[in-house]
Amino acid sequence: MTPEEEKGGTGQVAALLASVALLMAGSGPLTTLISLRLEALGTASPAIGAIMAAYFAGLTLGSLLAYRIVLRAGHIRAFTAFASVASAAALAYPLAAHSTLWAALRLAEGFCMAGIFICVESWLNERAGPKTRGKILAMYMVCLYLGQAAGQLLLGLDEGPGQPRVFMLVSILMSLAILPVALTRQAPPALPDVASFSVRRLYTASPLGMMGTVASGLVLGAVYSLGPVFARGAAGLDTGGAAQFMSVLILGGVLLQWPLGRLSDTFDRRRVIIGTLAALAAAAAMVPFLAAGGLWSLFVATALFGGFAFALYPLCVGHMNDHMERRDRVAASGGLVLAYSVGATAGPLLASVAMSELGGGGLFAFVTSIAVATLIFGLWRMLARAPVPSERQGPFQALPSTTPTAAPLDPRAAPASER
Repeated sequence: MTPEEEKGGTGQVAALLASVALLMAGSGPLTTLISLRLEALGTASPAIGAIMAAYFAGLTLGSLLAYRIVLRAGHIRAFTAFASVASAAALAYPLAAHSTLWAALRLAEGFCMAGIFICVESWLNERAGPKTRGKILAMYMVCLYLGQAAGQLLLGLDEGPGQPRVFMLVSILMSLAILPVALTRQAPPALPDVASFSVRRLYTASPLGMMGTVASGLVLGAVYSLGPVFARGAAGLDTGGAAQFMSVLILGGVLLQWPLGRLSDTFDRRRVIIGTLAALAAAAAMVPFLAAGGLWSLFVATALFGGFAFALYPLCVGHMNDHMERRDRVAASGGLVLAYSVGATAGPLLASVAMSELGGGGLFAFVTSIAVATLIFGLWRMLARAPVPSERQGPFQALPSTTPTAAPLDPRAAPASER
């Protein structure tokens, strides 16, 4: 077997990717289900926002702390432990009637998902070779997005408040996700040393890249958490319709990332970011108005909104990388993931206040205000700083906003031995 076959074959990561797909098929609908259950129980919007924000708080804490468990226990045992706790948490929701307990479960689930991402992403990075790094990253992102989108279909089986069927199905999927990793014959890797830059250093390097990343977290954290509440309340959809709304949102995010990314490789990336923010604000303003115009018009607007919302993060990472030396890009990406997570934690809290004051449409009013504010900031930065020369702009790369461990998968930050 050649060295390239020993390291870099995409077949070697099939078990990991299967586990990721199963986990996301369980985790994705769980977020939607919890939002809808809380809304059906008459929970106030700010309380829903706080409970849903606990997941992203757990994800942030896990990104900082869970690697210690992986170092102590090893990848396979740590993955099994994290997935088992996440599966048990899914079963505990119907048993925990108090909202504080639901918030604690969301916090634990977010922490465990961060631990799972650290295990998977460090393993994928170890298996990525010179010719397969980009392909493995693309396969990983497809599993993340399609797993979330497909898992929403489980909500069509929901029997309403008090019924545990979907929680049980989610737990089954998360438990099954353990098998491919537990039975793999591949040796687990060493955990990479992934540093992250401080907020001040990132802002100094690229103010727009930093603020755009935080804005992306604010927007996606809010929509992931409260989008189902909008769909069933303001848009008048049933549980199955709300699940379809979220699926369309996620799939729309897949479709526009690469076209916008290629555009940003050709033109000043700041112009593409500002154009994306303008389109995001317009799409967010359209969604509530089209909610009364029929399902198809709502879904078209939602797909466009998702496309622009999901593209913002990788565009901002690309812009940050344009201002970084290659050796610093992994640390910069790690810092941006944490900045995104902080934004995603704050997003549901702030958007839920807007919804309590303005109704369901307050969610998209919040998103519009964030997009417009970031757009104005971007225009100011264009006046304050010259553009990066086109020959210095690196190629666009779609990226997950999971944990800093995903940063080494970016081909733009590949080790010198692979260049």
